[in-house]
Amino acid sequence: MDTTNLSTLSANGDAVIEKRKQKVCIATCNRADYSKLGPIMIAIEKDPDMILQTIVLGCHLIDDYGSTYRLIEQDGLNIDSRLHTIVRGEDEAAMVESIGLAMVKLPDVLLRLQPDILVVHGDRFDALSLAATAALMNIRILHIEGGEVSGTIDDSIRHAITKLSHYHICCTERAHSRLLAMCEDNERIMLAGCTSYDMLLTAKVRDCDDLIHKWVGPEAEKQDYIIALQHPVTTNIKHSITMFGLMLDALLTFDKKVVILFPNIDAGSKEMTRIMRLKGIEHHPNFRPAKHIPFEEFIILVANAGCMIGNSSAGVREAGAFGTPVVNLGSRQTGRETGENVLHCREADTTQKILHSLEIQYQKQFPPSYIYGDGHAIPRIIKFLKNIDVDKEIQKGFVFPPMPESISKDIDHILETQSALAVDMGGTQLRVAIVSNEGEIKHLESRSTPDNNESRLRTLMEMLVDASQKAIGLSCRILGVGISTGGRVNPREGIVMHATKAIEGWNNIDLRTPISSKLHLPVWVDNDGNCAALGEKKFGFGKNSANFITIATGTGIGGGYIQDGKLLHGTNFCAAELGHTKVSMDGPECLCGGRGCLESYSSGGALQREAKALMKEGGLVVNGMKIAAEEEITAKHLIQSAKLGNTKAQAVLNIGARALATATISLLHILNPSMIVLSGHFAPIYHEEVSKTINREALDSAKGVEIKVSELKEPALLGAASLVLEYATRRTY
Repeated sequence: MDTTNLSTLSANGDAVIEKRKQKVCIATCNRADYSKLGPIMIAIEKDPDMILQTIVLGCHLIDDYGSTYRLIEQDGLNIDSRLHTIVRGEDEAAMVESIGLAMVKLPDVLLRLQPDILVVHGDRFDALSLAATAALMNIRILHIEGGEVSGTIDDSIRHAITKLSHYHICCTERAHSRLLAMCEDNERIMLAGCTSYDMLLTAKVRDCDDLIHKWVGPEAEKQDYIIALQHPVTTNIKHSITMFGLMLDALLTFDKKVVILFPNIDAGSKEMTRIMRLKGIEHHPNFRPAKHIPFEEFIILVANAGCMIGNSSAGVREAGAFGTPVVNLGSRQTGRETGENVLHCREADTTQKILHSLEIQYQKQFPPSYIYGDGHAIPRIIKFLKNIDVDKEIQKGFVFPPMPESISKDIDHILETQSALAVDMGGTQLRVAIVSNEGEIKHLESRSTPDNNESRLRTLMEMLVDASQKAIGLSCRILGVGISTGGRVNPREGIVMHATKAIEGWNNIDLRTPISSKLHLPVWVDNDGNCAALGEKKFGFGKNSANFITIATGTGIGGGYIQDGKLLHGTNFCAAELGHTKVSMDGPECLCGGRGCLESYSSGGALQREAKALMKEGGLVVNGMKIAAEEEITAKHLIQSAKLGNTKAQAVLNIGARALATATISLLHILNPSMIVLSGHFAPIYHEEVSKTINREALDSAKGVEIKVSELKEPALLGAASLVLEYATRRTY
């Protein structure tokens, strides 16, 4: 179909210019790159504004490597051109000749297809021929998985393709930084994550006994087999062939079931295949050789393997998503970011070293790592493609010198805003927001807090899933989840240890594990008072202060202490429980079970208690006030009454303020902070009386300390967001 601008007639006969469809050509060379490119191809095929063109070349068309072009046909995709480009020989000269043969054949195909954009993947020599041809023919190139480092000749090929390409999709923050260091234009880079993670993180990998029996053997069980996949290292072929033989010897000695895949077509692969046959691997009862395993089946095998060994990127990338133990042999992949599951055996020059590595790793348990993606790469890539203006000048530009490490915080049609999912878990309201790195609340949902833990967790999960989906439409990159909750919290484990009666039964609740497992995001949890202090530190008056205390006034009283720029948690995470600071030897009963606590005088709950008592006496309502018969009496009625001149109501507020001032004076004398920040609903009401009492009763050295009212409109949510934004922006994505 011709994709030039189309003219049609409207109902009144006027010509209407329809936007032409974008032609995106994707070239795939082998089974590995199709596992990454296939999901993009399917998404383009389904998009009404785009036309998919497909070129198949390289190993896809070779019987010895499984004729994997059939996978593309099985996915219902049309192949526009098949190019036989591999010169057999499996040595260095054959690789060079294959590049030349591809460059001879590709121009005719590209002239016929006339694509707007050519998409190439990774670091294979086939991809280099594609990029060089397209660049010389003035065709826009989008390179996927640039900026990575693997430690072999692949790095040189990958970076050469980067320099030929006009646009870039990368998977990690480090890859993004390397692209910037290579003088690539930040506006032409999308940090999307790895496309395979879109399938990995939704794959059903547990109910798979039949699949394991199919590939491993009829008696095989989960975590009772090894996957072996090793490729030649073309910069040191002799050593890599020797290492392959040592790996096979170690596997024979280890005496476990092994699924072994044949190496790729790089120089040295023929010798490696010969070694397999000399050692009888193809007929050994423990070994199941495979030329190709469909990706959706391969990831299930990886997820359930007792270990993976070799030097394939699958061990670094895909295996990490499941926490599968990996032994990486030699220099290939040593430059890539890895999770805890990868053990490098760099020398691998003896069978004993490899065998010892297997003994360490086999059937070991590791947490999943999501360095390479969060499961939303495909929609980001499609959005990025659609925003490429194919009518603009094609000339590529470079940015000299390299751009600074911190990316622009401005959002446009390409860049996403670094953001957090923030949770405020209160006694009455449960709120979830999307908060940007600048403190802007992009989205907010509020629901009543359920009355039991099961309903609370279910509701929270629903709200978080909804917000994470909305983040894509808002161009927000969610870096993690921050949760502000009442009660005493173990932030290291993400567990609510116990709470007061304000959130009944909210005890021994693991928030981190289920939320992280569901959303594939890191999760931070802390007490609401601590979060108020962190929010003030990042977004409020605490930005330029290394030592200050925040006192949060709400339904309860909380607080947080920043000392030398860091939040103080205390030995048992009980530091700055300011609401339960004693201000009287005796006094009203507190929700904690004690008496005379600050919270029993100054919190919203305490003011509500006194308001109800005044109402019962007939001393609350004054002229100008109206309270409906069914209306619940709250602290706001007390405040309203005081503003209208009710001296009894004002006396209650003064007692609350003096109790707060008494606790604050103690804090000033013990901790000597540079500033006290009052936050929450009652901060403006208490501020004047607190300041007066401090100036009257505190030591002279403490009287000069600033007492400020927070200007943050949503301290709990901003504090929860700061848990993520202060840490996640420094981690490797």
